[in-house]
Amino acid sequence: MSVILIILIILAMVLIKKTVIFVSTRELVVKERLGKFSNVMEPGLHILIPFIDNAAYSVEMREQVINVPPQSCITKDNIQVEVDGVVYLKVMDAYKASYGIANYQRAAVNLAQTTMRSVIGRLDLDDTFSERDKLNEFIVNEVDKASDPWGIKVLRYEIRNITPALSIIDTLEKQMEAERAKRAEIVLSDADKQSRINKSEGEKQHAINRSEGSKQSKILEADGRAEELRLISGSTAEGIGLVAKAMATKGGDLAVQTQLMEQYIDRLGEVLSLSTVNVLPPEVAKLQAGLEGVGQVVGQTLNKE
Repeated sequence: MSVILIILIILAMVLIKKTVIFVSTRELVVKERLGKFSNVMEPGLHILIPFIDNAAYSVEMREQVINVPPQSCITKDNIQVEVDGVVYLKVMDAYKASYGIANYQRAAVNLAQTTMRSVIGRLDLDDTFSERDKLNEFIVNEVDKASDPWGIKVLRYEIRNITPALSIIDTLEKQMEAERAKRAEIVLSDADKQSRINKSEGEKQHAINRSEGSKQSKILEADGRAEELRLISGSTAEGIGLVAKAMATKGGDLAVQTQLMEQYIDRLGEVLSLSTVNVLPPEVAKLQAGLEGVGQVVGQTLNKE
């Protein structure tokens, strides 16, 4: 009796499992009836007809991240590199993902690898490093078009590593070192050039300042001389006017002539006092005394008048 009960319990459990199914939010379940596609069961509770209905496929509806294993590729300049990456995809049609291909994940990885080898073969090694974004975009477009019958959508593809052979890495390091040395020399040369330019500009400005200062000094000196000449000219004109006025009076001519003679004799006396050679007779002193007397007479005559 106990054995029969156990058998009945087991049959009941199997029947319940075949009849009742819970579909979670993250997936869709494809139902087959008598071996044919029936429908796609949405998240929730579903009742199946035992031994007639079957939950054939459970499809993950969340975005999936699949690693693309490293693969050997040959660049356009015949350099061997290993490339690996990551592909992001999502199932958009559970029916196509179940019946369109046996394993859409493996198919997407193989297609990404094939496309990557094809793209790398069109580029030089330097371009594979500098154009990663373009490579990623191209692979996504190609894989997405090819995977449309599978009911999946390729969202992104990211290249993780591009690894050349060890000999190529050593060559690239030497090339980069030479490039850095070249850039350093260029920077030093530009700095020396700029320093020379600055020094030349400074010397040029200094010369301009000196020239400008000399020019200004000469202008001021010329202005000073002009002012001096103007003052002397004014004084001379004023003196001449006074002399002319004096000469216009009675006895003025004689007084002026007498004054001029005295100045001449005084200047001549100064010259003779500084000279060691006497070129004129000493009677000149008598002439000076005579002129002084004449001047006194003229002055008295003018006063009387």
